[in-house]
Amino acid sequence: MNILLLGSGGREHAFAWKIVQSPKCSQLFVAPGNPGTAEIATNVSLGVTDFTGIYAFIQAQSIDLVVIGPEEPLVKGLVDYLHTQKGTEHLPIVGPSQLGATLEGSKDFSKQFMLRNGVPTAAYATFHAHQLEEGIAYLEQQSLPIVLKADGLAAGKGVLICESLEDAKLSLKEMLVDAKFGDASSKVVVEEFLTGIELSVFVATDGVSYKILPEAKDYKRIGEGDTGLNTGGMGAVSPVPFADAAFLQKVEERIVKPTIAGLEKEGIPYKGFLFIGLMNTQGDPYVIEYNVRMGDPETEAVLPRIESDFVDLLVGIAGGTLASYTLQISPKTCTTVVMVSGGYPESYAKGFPMTLPEKTRNSMVFHAGTAQNESGVLTNQGGRVLAITGMASTLEAALDAAYATVSEISWEKSNFRRDIGQDILRLENK
Repeated sequence: MNILLLGSGGREHAFAWKIVQSPKCSQLFVAPGNPGTAEIATNVSLGVTDFTGIYAFIQAQSIDLVVIGPEEPLVKGLVDYLHTQKGTEHLPIVGPSQLGATLEGSKDFSKQFMLRNGVPTAAYATFHAHQLEEGIAYLEQQSLPIVLKADGLAAGKGVLICESLEDAKLSLKEMLVDAKFGDASSKVVVEEFLTGIELSVFVATDGVSYKILPEAKDYKRIGEGDTGLNTGGMGAVSPVPFADAAFLQKVEERIVKPTIAGLEKEGIPYKGFLFIGLMNTQGDPYVIEYNVRMGDPETEAVLPRIESDFVDLLVGIAGGTLASYTLQISPKTCTTVVMVSGGYPESYAKGFPMTLPEKTRNSMVFHAGTAQNESGVLTNQGGRVLAITGMASTLEAALDAAYATVSEISWEKSNFRRDIGQDILRLENK
């Protein structure tokens, strides 16, 4: 198969790494890709929202399968666009329709969907810019802390946890009236704060059948001990020991099944990945949010554990034949440590030359925010730069493998968390 993968981050490098292992893949193109994907596939200088350019490339290269990595082209309707163009009406695509992508594109839409379909989630109310006074009155009646979420896409930064009523009122005004997150916060979801342990569950679906992929726990804060500002993710661990079989059975029965059934019942075309952010509250699962693609950096910890043919999985999703796919999961543990530019998630300097090891042992280096300068030297280009995944039979050994590789990588002002997985190790050792 000729396959086109859209995206440029660590998630897409992990996808590319997994796709090219399949004998079903004859040629893989990645648009726009990064220096890591360039080593194993053919990068194409196309933006993920260049719909006409993507369509023309598909036609020119006789693409058999399209895999859409990030959420933006999904929310903007790329799947619908391609399925209305001559010659690509029936092209297999891994990614939901624009309506399906609204589960991530609008927090309010997703909360209403959960309520309609009996999916457990936190209590909430939604407010528009002209409803600031009503919003403040609502805040005054709620328990603290309280969660404020920009309704639209805000690059992972649109969620605020407010510890005081004054902070909540000020933040609501900043979001609704002062457009703190631009158009994304023209509508704000005010949500009950759930206590417990977070984890991410990943589901592949063809809109009718589904397969539950390995779960993961990610680490959002920049600082050790989950302190400091939220980021796109500083690390991940899979599997998650506290997500035992009994808990995951509850997730499937109470969340996955009603979600997939709701999509089918409401006529929402959905052939893709569903990333369910959960809170384990005293042994019961509650949905924090839906995302309509795989997570990052969770993908880098999840995909290495899939032992069955990954292209067959993608074809099953896009072709509606997922029920006949047998998913095989490795019992090994994967841990991912994200290396970031100094200063991230706020302003940071880029363009520093990087040194990477020629060979790694029991680990993989996925590129996220790298670039090559005019001299061909690898440099840091983004906030999150590399995702290093260790894989071993135990969590401790997987962490050792990841951090051993991290210690061999350097560039000026690089940063990473040194405590990824330590909370789980403490739980295991109790």
